[in-house]
Amino acid sequence: MIDFRYHLVSIVAIFLALTVGIVLGSTVLEPTFFKSAEEMTASLRKANESYITQISDLQTREEGGDSFVTNHTPELVRGQLAGERVVLVEAPGAPAGMRDPIQKLISSAGAVYTGRVSLTDKFTASDQESVVDSLAATVAPAGFHFADGATAYDKAAAVLSGAIVTGDRTQAGRANPSMTGVLEAFQAGDFLTVSGNPDQRATMAIVLAPAQPYEGEDADKQTGAIVSVAAGLDSSDLGTVLTGTTTASSATGVIGVLHDTGEAASNVSTVDTVDIPAGRVVVVYALREQLAGRSGAYGVGSGSTAFEPAVAPTPTPSPATSRG
Repeated sequence: MIDFRYHLVSIVAIFLALTVGIVLGSTVLEPTFFKSAEEMTASLRKANESYITQISDLQTREEGGDSFVTNHTPELVRGQLAGERVVLVEAPGAPAGMRDPIQKLISSAGAVYTGRVSLTDKFTASDQESVVDSLAATVAPAGFHFADGATAYDKAAAVLSGAIVTGDRTQAGRANPSMTGVLEAFQAGDFLTVSGNPDQRATMAIVLAPAQPYEGEDADKQTGAIVSVAAGLDSSDLGTVLTGTTTASSATGVIGVLHDTGEAASNVSTVDTVDIPAGRVVVVYALREQLAGRSGAYGVGSGSTAFEPAVAPTPTPSPATSRG
C-alpha cells in the first residue's frame, strides 16, 4: 500500500521539475524565443508597409481615373440619347446622393430629364400590399386589363408606367389623358413623392436600387416590388435600366433578383457601378443599347457579363465617301 510519504515525495518531485523547467526556459529558451518573435514581427511590419503602399497607389490611381472620367463625361456621352426623355424612379432606400449626378448625366447625353418619382417605404410595406392593389385597380382607366396573375405591384407598375413613360415618341412630353390622377392618388396615399414633371411622359427610365438589400421577413416581397416596377416601365417605354451599386447585385439585392426573373432579366438592362463616374457613363450606354433593342448586365458584381456594352465598330469610309 502506498503511504503518505510516497505521495509527498511525488508532489515535491513534480514541483521541483516545474521549477527546473521554468528556470531552464527563462535562461536557455528565452533568447531563442524572443529572437524568433522579433524576426517575425519585423517581417510582418515590412509586409504591412508594403501593402499600405500598394493600397495608397491603387487609391491614387483610382482617384485619377475617376477624375479623368468625370472631366470627360460630357464628351463620352454627348448625343448618345439625343431626342429622348428620361425619368428617374427611386426605390425606397435609394442613395439620394446619386440624384444630381444622374440628372447631369442625362442632360449631358442630350436627353431631357423629366423628373423623379421616389417610392416610399410605405409602397413596399407588407401591410399595405392590399391597399396598393386596390389603389391600382381604382386609378386604372375603364377597359384597362391587368395581366393574368398580376401581383399588386405588377398592377401598380402598370398604371404608374402608363402615367410617366411611353413607347411612342409622338406622345412623349405629354400627360397621358387616360392616366390623369395616377401620380396624385399614389402621392395622396404617401406611396411616392415626385420632383419635376414626371407626368410629362418620358421615353426611357432609370430605376435606382436601394443602397443596401432589404432585410427582414418581408425582404423578398419588397425586392420583388422594385423588380416589378422596373419590368413594368420597360414594357411601356423604349428602354429601362436598373442601376445601383455592387450590393444590389448580391443574391438578395434588387439587381441580383432581377437576373433570376425570366422575361424581365432578358429585357431590363442592369448596371451595378452607378457610384463611380465610369459606371454612370455605362448607364447612358446601356440606355442607348436599349434603343437598339438589346439589353445586358453590366458592372463588376455577380451576374454581370461585362463592364459596359460592346461598341459596334464604325465602318471605315471608302475613298469615294471621303471625297464626297
